[in-house]
Amino acid sequence: MTEILAPEATDRAVLPAQRVVDHPAWPVLKAAVEEIRPWQSADGSIDLDAENAPSGDTVRASVDRMTAAIGELDPLLPHNAAYHQALVADLRRWADGGFGVPDFLNSLLAFQPAQQRVDGLQHLVVFPMYTQNGNPDRNFEAVVLRMVWPEWLSDLERTRFDNPLFLGITFEDFTAGYDTNSAVLFPETIAVREAPERFTWGGIFCDREAARFRKVSEAAVDVLGIELPEDIKQLIADQKRCEEAFVLWDMVHDRTHSHGDLPFDPFMIKQRQPFWMYGLEELRCDLTAFKEAVKLEAEGFAQARDVQYAVIFDRMFRFPVTGDRVRNYDGLGGQLLFAYLHKHDVVRWTDNTLRIDWERAPQVTNQLCGEIEQLYRDGIDRPKLVHWFKAYELVSTYLAPHPGSVWAKGPDALDLTQPPRKLVDEVLADEFPLSMFYEALAKKLRGVIKSTKGITAHSDIQAAA
Repeated sequence: MTEILAPEATDRAVLPAQRVVDHPAWPVLKAAVEEIRPWQSADGSIDLDAENAPSGDTVRASVDRMTAAIGELDPLLPHNAAYHQALVADLRRWADGGFGVPDFLNSLLAFQPAQQRVDGLQHLVVFPMYTQNGNPDRNFEAVVLRMVWPEWLSDLERTRFDNPLFLGITFEDFTAGYDTNSAVLFPETIAVREAPERFTWGGIFCDREAARFRKVSEAAVDVLGIELPEDIKQLIADQKRCEEAFVLWDMVHDRTHSHGDLPFDPFMIKQRQPFWMYGLEELRCDLTAFKEAVKLEAEGFAQARDVQYAVIFDRMFRFPVTGDRVRNYDGLGGQLLFAYLHKHDVVRWTDNTLRIDWERAPQVTNQLCGEIEQLYRDGIDRPKLVHWFKAYELVSTYLAPHPGSVWAKGPDALDLTQPPRKLVDEVLADEFPLSMFYEALAKKLRGVIKSTKGITAHSDIQAAA
């Protein structure tokens, strides 16, 4: 087991003046990874007999450059010595085995970043992995990241939002799989021979989330003619402030998946459900973060009010118009929040201008959270299929289903002799299409959404300069 350094030793040993990305070995490692990636198949293997395939010696030379560079970077990161040692062993074993389907379970088990949550701590992460909302193939990726764990957040996690596996992180640099829309680092994406008994960490890149939020919100405000209170203007202009809002939002959101009535994690669940169930779960977690932020604001936490604005703006303006319309459950949650606020006169779209009742927004947003929580609570006493129909009823109260939907016609239109998982096949890919408001907004924000691919705090600042 990796020895865990005491906080005092950690501060001295792992927060060096030199950034990993400034060391000459980092571009060497990054180039070697980028060289290997195009040779890999979807499962991470390399077919040396394929047309135009590299020779085994050529691939091994790239692996050797990777291992040598990792060795040079290792002294900068003594807290990860055991992981680097296991990583080099896994790379060599992959090469000695003829570059088949990679198995990096040993190095995954050795990488334990949640055991040392120190603000500013650097990590070098190298794995064959897919990137969620990015590259679906298990190619090698190399990422240098930095931990976001300020004292105020650490205190909140310890005293009221226990989440020992959560990592707030920011990008330092990355390979091509993260030059995408991916903003997470999850262990379940890594190529291993078998899943470990339990995962021990999960990371959210709050700098990417914040930068996307700022860029899309600024564009949406301009397009919709929204009059912003001064504090929201200042929030959108401040990357650091947005990062603090997102790391708090994400920490509370993440823990909510395992708290409350009938919780489940959409990324971990092994059963099939209609995608509106995943949409409601993601929205429940966001609105729980919103509700907790209202409480924290009353207690004087400056970041808490920012969380409320971030949830409302990101959910209403970015999520519904991002990605395609195939089972887009995050988009569905955003559509539902907007429709609910519109139904209750918190937002009004008149004269091509969106007006928001900022005073009533917290109360009505919490009201929607209460309706979803009541749905979950009542679901404890219902069969699964009845619960799905009740959830559909909640969503369709505010969002119009597709005219061709079978589910919208009710239970009599479905073959209820089939098991519930088979009835999921009757769900349309876009069961709740965009409203006319969102169709128009999507066209106007399409270019801005596209431009946020691969964005970080650094690229956002450079673009604004």
